[in-house]
Amino acid sequence: MSPAANRGPGSPAARQRPGGTRGSLGARRSGPPRRGGGEQVQGAREVALACLVEVAGGARANVALARRLEASVLDRRDRAFATELTYGTCRMQRACDWLVERHLRGDTEPAVRAALRLGAYQLGWTRVPAHAAVAATVGLVGGPGRSVVNAVLRRVADDLARGPVAWPDPGTALSYPDWVLARLSADLGPGRARGALEAMNVPAPATERPDGYLQDRASQMVAAHVGTRPGERVADICAAPGGKATAIASAGAALVLGAERDPERARVLAATASRLGVGSISVVVADGVRPPLRPGSFDRVLVDAPCSGLGVLRRRPDARWRVRPDDLPRLAALQRRLLAAAVELVRPGGTLVYSVCTLTREETAGVDRWLALVHPDLVALAPPGPPWAPAGRGGLLLPQAAGTDGMFVLALRRPGEPAAGS
Repeated sequence: MSPAANRGPGSPAARQRPGGTRGSLGARRSGPPRRGGGEQVQGAREVALACLVEVAGGARANVALARRLEASVLDRRDRAFATELTYGTCRMQRACDWLVERHLRGDTEPAVRAALRLGAYQLGWTRVPAHAAVAATVGLVGGPGRSVVNAVLRRVADDLARGPVAWPDPGTALSYPDWVLARLSADLGPGRARGALEAMNVPAPATERPDGYLQDRASQMVAAHVGTRPGERVADICAAPGGKATAIASAGAALVLGAERDPERARVLAATASRLGVGSISVVVADGVRPPLRPGSFDRVLVDAPCSGLGVLRRRPDARWRVRPDDLPRLAALQRRLLAAAVELVRPGGTLVYSVCTLTREETAGVDRWLALVHPDLVALAPPGPPWAPAGRGGLLLPQAAGTDGMFVLALRRPGEPAAGS
């Protein structure tokens, strides 16, 4: 059994997890403090609970959290605590539900359910003492739900104090939908799949590039694999928010054309390039399936395609509950359409690079098989070496292999030589 498997509720590691927050933080107050004028100030738990209610209603955790943190007056430590509570509770939602549902009778309203999940997460996966986790969480709830939260969380605390939890199945223990566990087990093998899922239950560290941009090392490796040389023209046809495009531009490309279908995301891309001082990026609002670009006019084309995101669940913890099995064929079809359009943009002798931040065979080696059938003329280039593993003609980076996001990359060369003067 891997070390990650020993971090569940009731284990010593759960009470000593470095990413946790000490009990004094939770015991410091039972309700929101007030400014001098009497206006209420939200604490870390209040922010987290409000975010969890929003996520249960369909919001994305990162969007809800960013908005509430921006409006708060929390200090750095409390902001980190609110982030851990929000993301951690989203991540372990299924496990938290199992812990509390054994002691529930009937349905609960969304705010009460969110508070129960928040309390269960603190009890099972942080260093907050049980009495502080229960009291502080109960203090967030008013009305009849308060007694429910108090009674259920006390019973959960008693359960965890008795020793390691006997989870009913691996999906609950790891807190993933059963279909995700089954699909990755079939595609990667049970051992590699479990290792990836365990790794994606550990919060992602912040990785900063030399220019100050925060970007996971896996994405940096993909940008490097594009292999841009000074003076080349590169098209990134799914470019927002701009991490890979700005990295490619910084490598010396004469022009990086960043195409993005959504106008708001295109504005984010342009703002990112401006903030980093990258002047060689030209941003266009365009659909990558029908790019308004001259065929054969780019030395390199990157298709960093929309995907299921099943390789980046450590930094998008709520995404595991949004993606559905029928999303995979739909996304794979979109990926093929994007590649079909991108091939036409590559000059003779140029390079096409395909990447996705997922681990499913359908979106990685399956797309590669399709490319080999419809474009047998494209020559596969060597995939990255370790820690990347072979997958089709490309490379697959498992989260447990390098402590990064999960990623797939494939590079192909279009035969021929560039026309004179191009």
